[in-house]
Amino acid sequence: MIPKIRTGTDRSFPLIDYLFGPGKHEEHTDQHLVASWNDFAPDPGPNPEPHQVAKLANQLDQPVKALGKRAPATKIWHCSVRTAPGDRPLDDAAWAAIARRIVHATGIAPEGDTAACRWVAVRHAPDHIHIAATLVRQDGRLAGLSFDKRKAQAEARLIEKEYGLRQLTPGDGTAAKTPTSQEHFKAERTGRTEPPRETLRQAVRQALAGANNEQEFFTRLSGQGLRVKLRQAPSGDVLGYSVAIPGDRNRDSEPIWFAGNTLAPDLSLPRIRRRLEASPANDTPRPSGTSARADRSAPAYRRREAAGSAEHAATLLDQNDDQAAAQLVGAGEILDALAQTSPAATRTELREAARAFERATRSHVRAESADIRALRSAARGIVHAGSALGRGEDGGTTAMLLSTLVLVALAAARWHSARGHAQQAAASRQAAEHLRTAYRQAATTPMNAMREQGRALPEPERRRLDATIRAVLPETEGRPRHAERWDALAATLAQAEQAGYDPDALLQEAISQRELGTAQDVNDVLVWRLRRLANLPVHPEKPRSPKAGTGRARPETNQATITPTTPATTEPRNRAPRR
Repeated sequence: MIPKIRTGTDRSFPLIDYLFGPGKHEEHTDQHLVASWNDFAPDPGPNPEPHQVAKLANQLDQPVKALGKRAPATKIWHCSVRTAPGDRPLDDAAWAAIARRIVHATGIAPEGDTAACRWVAVRHAPDHIHIAATLVRQDGRLAGLSFDKRKAQAEARLIEKEYGLRQLTPGDGTAAKTPTSQEHFKAERTGRTEPPRETLRQAVRQALAGANNEQEFFTRLSGQGLRVKLRQAPSGDVLGYSVAIPGDRNRDSEPIWFAGNTLAPDLSLPRIRRRLEASPANDTPRPSGTSARADRSAPAYRRREAAGSAEHAATLLDQNDDQAAAQLVGAGEILDALAQTSPAATRTELREAARAFERATRSHVRAESADIRALRSAARGIVHAGSALGRGEDGGTTAMLLSTLVLVALAAARWHSARGHAQQAAASRQAAEHLRTAYRQAATTPMNAMREQGRALPEPERRRLDATIRAVLPETEGRPRHAERWDALAATLAQAEQAGYDPDALLQEAISQRELGTAQDVNDVLVWRLRRLANLPVHPEKPRSPKAGTGRARPETNQATITPTTPATTEPRNRAPRR
């Protein structure tokens, strides 16, 4: 059950006229009262005449009018109460009882208080009601509405249990403010896909992803085409900021500004400054040598780098320490960076994943001393590297990173669940589903190429690698039943062996990094880990052969096929580095 509360400055007539009218799209049917403050309020009925609406509105407004000029600026309290999709229908008597519980819990009309505010509950659809009230009590005092939204939510959770309705997740006061109904109506009227508040929140988060300092953050905002207004002290120090979408204006033709803290609690300038100062995102140059291969673009290299940082973040989340709260912030920045630089095929799902996961980055758990510079630097590298292609190393490293981020999102869900953060845990799981969809889109081509290479291995080599996989990969980690599902894994081990690694030791290294129980496809997760650890290309159309007598492979003349070699003995210096 979802209660949404709004307040207004007008008298009751516009709201009552809307509730008993046909609606924006003729969606209101059988409009009628189900309850009122005295159970004798006049019911205008479906599509009434203006004088019938005015009669009810005037009775609601009488306490407000009695105050004259002393009446408060905010006069109207409006609460819609809606059941969740799939809930059983409720009759008028049930809705009347629910309305009385809501006005009692919020302080509009406590039970037994005959001098409380006047209110009516209107039903014009099967699944919800609207409660309209005036905020002046009948004894002339103002209504006490402290924490009314929180109280309405708490009462809704009790109603759900008593009526056998779907149990929704309770909030904790850290969620971003949702757009009002007026914002939704305006967006629909002006042809926008979403209210400006949602667009601006996403734009601010993307501008913050990997930003190294405050000036860079503001420059990125302006670079996205937004209007930016800084609030400054007489000394010239910046105290806050507001953003607006060009062309979004009010009735006075003035820009509609949104301050950072009205978009989300963690987007206020003081909170942004703390993040920038505590964990600056460093510019990390591309290394030389084997990791700076000519076949890797900047987007491919940065995604490979980010996968290692994300894997470490997932490990810290699994340790279930409060300091891991900061890892969620860093992972959110990587997602925001990917959402603005990803290939077209995955862009939509990644944007939805970033939107969902931003809820998981906020809770009452603080980890101010935690170091997330690696994650923020990874996000910065992704942004500065620019847009990635959907093919070759760009597409393959995107799949590598997405595979890791799925595990991060699932680790975040477990971390939040352990602390009773129901909304954040649900948001993490929702992000994981979007990431899985994006992963499937990105991984199809490179994984098919690796499977073909695995099937092309000579039979003796394939049998030996199958035996290695069976010996190292335990049944409890989701070992595939059929060897053909190991084609990509076998190809990866063969290429790692040519690069000078011991397949058995390298596979054990990949398995030991962190648990695999939450992975939907253990084979895929291990393939990407192995390729990152052994520094193998992720879309290996033209594999390389190692130089004789060296532990790791060096770039040489490309060959059309892989020629498996005698298993190499892995010295400690040849082992893959732990990340």
